[in-house]
Amino acid sequence: MEHSGLSPRQNKFASLIQKEIAILLQRQIREEGLLKLLISVTKVNITADLSIARIYLSIYPSSQAKKVLESIQKNSFKVKHNLALTLKNQIRKIPNINFFIDDSLDYIENIDIALKSKDNPIK
Repeated sequence: MEHSGLSPRQNKFASLIQKEIAILLQRQIREEGLLKLLISVTKVNITADLSIARIYLSIYPSSQAKKVLESIQKNSFKVKHNLALTLKNQIRKIPNINFFIDDSLDYIENIDIALKSKDNPIK
């Protein structure tokens, strides 16, 4: 996945982190037995010095997003540790990671609902 505005090195780094974080979070969901929960890593922004990664998550159902995000943020040290173990042969120093909700899908859904309603704002 191409991350716009980033150098080739940042893109490579961000893609690697995005892939591994997705795997780690899915494994954690299975281990905790959380059924009917889907988390996808939609985007990773990384600073030029590769020290901070902003990780954007899409969480379904969105009604649980805030609670799930808080839990992930609270355990981000564990996620970083597991990421370090996984990537120890590829990355010298794992960046600090910060998690955020990517609510772009909710935004698109709200636009779609508005356009389908009888009070369509465009008509």
